[in-house]
Amino acid sequence: MRPLRYSINVTVDGCCDHRTITAYEELHRHHIGNLVRADALLFGRVTYEMMEAAWRHPDPGMPDWTAPFARTIGAAKKYVVSSTLERVDWNSELVRGDLAEAVERLKREPGEGLFVGGVRLPMALAELGLIDEYEFVVHPRIVGHGPALFAGLSRYVDLKLVDRLEFESGAVAMRYEPRR
Repeated sequence: MRPLRYSINVTVDGCCDHRTITAYEELHRHHIGNLVRADALLFGRVTYEMMEAAWRHPDPGMPDWTAPFARTIGAAKKYVVSSTLERVDWNSELVRGDLAEAVERLKREPGEGLFVGGVRLPMALAELGLIDEYEFVVHPRIVGHGPALFAGLSRYVDLKLVDRLEFESGAVAMRYEPRR
């Protein structure tokens, strides 16, 4: 069974609004590494639309070091969980119906793993106990506002630290597995 891995950038005070995080080359390289460890990406509608808008046809004014990320995410197989989208493209397929059944089916397929990003879909997946690995890239910034991770989660998810990586920026990537 291939694992479902989740990664998100978050500030020290728990804000997960992507506009509050400063992008830099080392962070992009790290996230490319996450993407290549997966056979496919799993997005909700909001994250899919945000990533497609940013990376399908990247702004030519973006730094050169963003190009490998754009190529990697563009080439990746994507599954999009949405009840409102009529169709998707950009190497994507819609996922409909029961979320637990659909994700369990994807996890049973052979391969290296699945990667999920965003906020709302991972919350639903955490509620279902379907995430096998959590990575929080904690950035040294306090913003005092914005969406918080897992707000409203109905039960605890106890985690075990399995890896830690410090970036030159002062950000720290901490990877956890659920204690089962």
